Amino acid sequence: MPQSPNQVFPGVASGVAKPQYMDAQGVQVIANGASASLNITAAAVIKATPGRVARIIILAPGSTSGAFTFNDCATTGAATTANQIFTLPYNGTNNIAGAVFNIDLPCTTGIVCSAVPGAGSPRVVVTYI
Repeated sequence: MPQSPNQVFPGVASGVAKPQYMDAQGVQVIANGASASLNITAAAVIKATPGRVARIIILAPGSTSGAFTFNDCATTGAATTANQIFTLPYNGTNNIAGAVFNIDLPCTTGIVCSAVPGAGSPRVVVTYI
């Protein structure tokens, strides 16, 4: 292990420090949620280009059956079980207001909320990059 204060770090190129948390495309590997989609109450496109889901926060869980479902696609019509990245079925025990789910998962096509529970005004927040 080098003992010099002038060590060579892989994140330093031409004397300029670069973040160590970027992938080959320049997208952050550890999502900090630089952007947010607030108060999602129905199926919606969150981001129609590649990105990374950081967190999903339940603001209001709803009151009946159904699920919060998120997919890696660019439109709500393209959502299928094959591209699901997160599903949280309605359950009075697990779906509580304020629950935070750290997803930190890359999406190669886009980020879509394809379903929410059926009644009771369910609302979620999604942070992403």
